[in-house]
This record gives sequence, C-alpha cells and structure tokens, in this order.
Amino acid sequence: MSELITAELVDLDLSAETKSAAARSLAGLMVEAGRVTDLDGFLADVAAREAQMPTGLDGGIGIPHCRSEHVAAPTLAFGRSARGIDFGAADGPADLVFLIAAPAGADDDHLTILSSLARRLMEPGFTGALRAEGDPAVAAALIRGEEAPESVPEPEERTAEVGAAEPFRVVAVTSCPTGIAHTYMAAESLEAAARAQGVELHVETQGSAGFERLDPAVIAAADAVIWAHDVDVREKARFGGKPVVDTGVKAGINRPAELIAEARRKAERGETSSFSDERDGPGAGAGGSAVASGHFGVRLRTYLMSGVSYMVPFVAAGGLLIALSFAIGGYEIASAKSVADHFVWGEAASWAALLNQIGTAAFGFLVPVLAGYIAYGMADRPALVPGFVGGAIALTVDAGFLGGLVAGLLAGAAVMAIQRVKVHPTLRGIMPVLVIPLLASIAVGFLMFIVVGKPIASLQNALTDWLNGLSGSNAVILGIVLGLMMCFDMGGPLNKVAYAFAVGGLADPTPGSLKVMAAVMAAGMVPPLAMALATTLRRSLFTRTERENGRAAWVLGASFITEGAIPFAAADPLRVIPSVMAGGAVTGALSMAFGCTLRAPHGGVFVVPLIGEPFLYLLAIAVGTAVSTALVVALKGMRRTPDSDAPADDGSRVAVAA
Repeated sequence: MSELITAELVDLDLSAETKSAAARSLAGLMVEAGRVTDLDGFLADVAAREAQMPTGLDGGIGIPHCRSEHVAAPTLAFGRSARGIDFGAADGPADLVFLIAAPAGADDDHLTILSSLARRLMEPGFTGALRAEGDPAVAAALIRGEEAPESVPEPEERTAEVGAAEPFRVVAVTSCPTGIAHTYMAAESLEAAARAQGVELHVETQGSAGFERLDPAVIAAADAVIWAHDVDVREKARFGGKPVVDTGVKAGINRPAELIAEARRKAERGETSSFSDERDGPGAGAGGSAVASGHFGVRLRTYLMSGVSYMVPFVAAGGLLIALSFAIGGYEIASAKSVADHFVWGEAASWAALLNQIGTAAFGFLVPVLAGYIAYGMADRPALVPGFVGGAIALTVDAGFLGGLVAGLLAGAAVMAIQRVKVHPTLRGIMPVLVIPLLASIAVGFLMFIVVGKPIASLQNALTDWLNGLSGSNAVILGIVLGLMMCFDMGGPLNKVAYAFAVGGLADPTPGSLKVMAAVMAAGMVPPLAMALATTLRRSLFTRTERENGRAAWVLGASFITEGAIPFAAADPLRVIPSVMAGGAVTGALSMAFGCTLRAPHGGVFVVPLIGEPFLYLLAIAVGTAVSTALVVALKGMRRTPDSDAPADDGSRVAVAA
C-alpha cells in the first residue's frame, strides 16, 4: 500500500458537490503527483465504470474506480466531504470518497493491494478513524495500514457472545465485473455478519486478481452456499447438493445478515441445488453450465447483454463517424471512391469520405463482435474464435444482426459441450487454444452455412421489410412500446434490449431502422430531462440532494444518458417510474408519427443536425418531458403535508409520504 497513497493524495476538505466533481478533484491530485497522464481521458474511464453500476456503499462510502491507460502507476486518492456526495448508495450520500486508479495492465499484486483496502473499508474502527483525523499525512498512513485505527472486537469475542453451540457453516463466492473493490467488500461484509452471528463462513473471491478455490473438504462440510456475484460463478458443480442463495454482489455488501438468514432457512427446509458437471483446469468456461431451467431466462439475458456491451463501442464510434461524414459531405459520400486511392488534403469531400470509410470499417465488426462476446460470456476465451467465425458467416449469408445473436449462442453452446468431454490430462493444455476452437468453429460453421443461416436471413429480411413498411398506427404502437422499455428500468435489461434492437438496425440501415433509432434515443432522453425540469419548477417537492441531481440531469438528459434519472426512481419508484414511462411512450409515439430518423447511435441533442425532421424531433422530446414532469409533480404533490409549500432549501421541510 505504501506506493498507492501519500499525504499529497489526501483532501480532508473535499468541497465537490457531485460525484463527477469529486472524481475530477481527486484525479487532479493524481495528475499533480504524476500518477495520471491525461485528466480528461482518465475521468472518461471513471465515468464509464460508474455507468455500469453505482459505486456508493452503505455507511457513507464512495469508491469510484477503474483501470485506465492514462494511469502511470496504481494510485489511491482519498477525500472527505462535510456535506456528503451522492454515489448511489441506498442509505444516502458518502462522506468518505476513495478514488482508485489502476493501469490498464495492472498485475495481480497491485489488485490484491487494492482488495485489501476494500476489505478494511468494512471495519467501523478504520472508517471512524478516517472521519476523525485532521492530518492528511496521518490519514494516508491509516490507509496504508501504518497507523492502528480504533480497535474493534476480535472475531473470537463476537463468537463467544453468541454461544458455544455447533456453528452453522456457510461457504460463499463473491465476484464483480471489475474485481477491484466490490468483490472483496462483499466478502468482508459477509465475514463480519457471520462473526456477529456465530456462523462459520469461508469465502472464495473470484475477482480479476484470480481466485483460490475453497478446500473441497470445507465445501463438503458446509450447510449452505451464498453466491453474491455480478459475473457468473466459476465451477458451480463443486457446490452441488447444497442449499444456494443466489444474489448480486451489492446485496452481499448491504444485506449480509439477511443472506445468511436466508441460507439458514433453506438449509432447515432441506433445499438442494444441482449443477451439471464441469471440467476443471484450462478451458473451463467462465460462464459454466446452465443451472436449473428456472434460471435460463436470466442467464440468457446475461449472455446477450455481454455481447451487446462489447458491441456498443463499435456502434458508437462507427455510427458517429458515419453521421459526421454525412453532415460534411452529404449522403452521397457513402458511394465515394476509396480514400486509399483518392484523397486530397484540402477537399472537405475527401475528409468526409475518410470519416465515412473509417466508420464503415468499424461497423463491419458489429455482428462478429456481438457473436464473439455472446459466446465469450457463455464459455470464456475458447469460445471467442467460433463466435467471431459464426458472426462473420452471418454477414456472408445475409443473416445480419439476428444471425449474430444465434451464432454467438451456438458457439457458446458448442464450446460448453466440448468442455464437458473427459480428456486425458496430457491433452488439457492444448484443449482451450487448439482443440476446442477448432472443433467448435467447424460445428458453428456447418450450422450457420448449411442449417440455420438461410432461414435466419429470410427472417431478417422479413423484419427489415416490416420496419420499412411501418406507417400510421403500427409505427405509433412500436414507438410506444420502445418508449416504455427505455424508461422502465433506465439502463437496466429492458432498456438495453430496446437499445440493442435499435443499434442492430444500424448495421444495415433502412428507413424503418433509422426511425426506430430516433424513437429510442428520444424516449431515453425524457426521464432525466423530466426530473431536471421538475426539480426546477417545484423545488419544495424534492430533497436538497435531489435538487443537486436535478442540475446534473439537464446535461445527462441532453446527452442521452437515461441513467441520470435513477437516483429519483430509487428514492420514489412508485411515483417516478410510471411518470417517466408515460412521457417516454408519448415521445416514442410522436417520433415515429413524425417520421424522424437518426443515423447516430448516441449523442442526444448534439447530433440533432444529423436527425431527419429535427424540429419535430425536439418537439416530441419536449412534449414527453412535459408529460412526465406534470405527472411526477402531481403525484408527489398528492402526498405533501399542508405546510410543505414553504421553500425547502435546507432540505428540512420536504414532505413525507402519507
């Protein structure tokens, strides 16, 4: 820890009011210390990580973190806020903020050091000492572990308070996509709750620093299993025959006692879970085998979202380049000659053609990347080759976006099937790098070329024809459905499904698919814009934190970042979610009715010049925003107390629910 933080990286009077401002302030300390080479580039990586999942933890802690190519050395900056900063935790704002920066290729040793900090954050003595300390040098020493914080009861003392009865035994697995913090915080939180209850608990952390398998004897002796994970648990078959509590990693951090209690109840009822056998060693899939059929829908969604998440950057870069080329050179620039042979430095048309052809090259990867990373989500690296091959074949046979989805699922399934075959130990080393990719590619190629490729191509063509033929009430109904999906969970699974449907059409754009893209982006802008407008018009209905979030929501909504409305929905879901869904449905319907089109997959108001019927498009957004604002104000006003009309600038007179 000694290389991660010094007194120069500590701010005990952090004045930032938002999480983005806090990140910028702490990152500035890293730049001054020579630890970060590009402030804006690093902050973009922090924001991208924050968009995946809020980094606020119960207990007043915020842990924004990321890996970035702009980080020169693993670094930790600490800030303490007197007012508190909203990082999305359920119990309110954070006053202790730790910005963790790791180089893009950080090794396991550094990640292990970072994980040790994550574990210490769960100790009340440690966080209490940081809140009381007034010297930056001492605070840095506390974080490095060189100063002893206020003592807390030892595990033996807590166990003794419970009694000497035979302990309830639990094994747990924690994991998160990044593996820097949440994985280890969930482990520490579960361990602390287990000690308080006299439960014997052993945790396997499957973070990015690798994982050390639990002793099979420990698993065999366990009464129950807890999985607190956001990526699939590896080698599930080890836990077969045990009661399993399956939940997300944030639940492991925030509700450990409840999870242990649920595990105890399942054990008392004699519940068991079974998993198909998996081959250990190299090549074992990250996704593992599917659990009982009741989990198939959730697992399928996870596989598909894995592919979509890797595809979106290609869509964003390629789509914006193509849209910019049209803005400079007009739509006819798509038929320009290759810039490798015809490029004139001083001609705008040549630059437009260059942007168009770079964007087109990026778009050429959409379907293979989608298929490859769906397969990767199912069966890890051995599935990448057959996944990409299947996606490329989907383009060859004109199966398009749907073909990529099917190819990815076929590739993942083929690899998982091969992995279950028992092989001699001497062959295991070459299985994941040679045998599995070879056999799976042959299987997927055969299926895509001979069996399913042409039927999927016919279905893709039928879908394209349907979209192109949409008009009148049919178009409006589709716009309503897409608007509702975009606004229901604001960045969640339904939102991502609608967005994936829209961007999939950009791979081979048609008039119908461009209308869908326009409707999806317009509806996705409504929730944060409506919350921003509501907090401006009726400040007394919102807390101080919500009003601060409202100011940021203007920019987030204008930029098509639907997640900007999540803090409002989390605080008051029964009023906020129906309100924004109504506005999103209106906007989607109007966008489709007006015939608005969009060739860019993102950008919000910043790509309005590239939108077909831009004034009507802005009108659709304005109407939907007004509808949502009126509804949320009306619903919140119904539960106010008689004297709540007074200003609520200090946050003390906000009405309470009836």
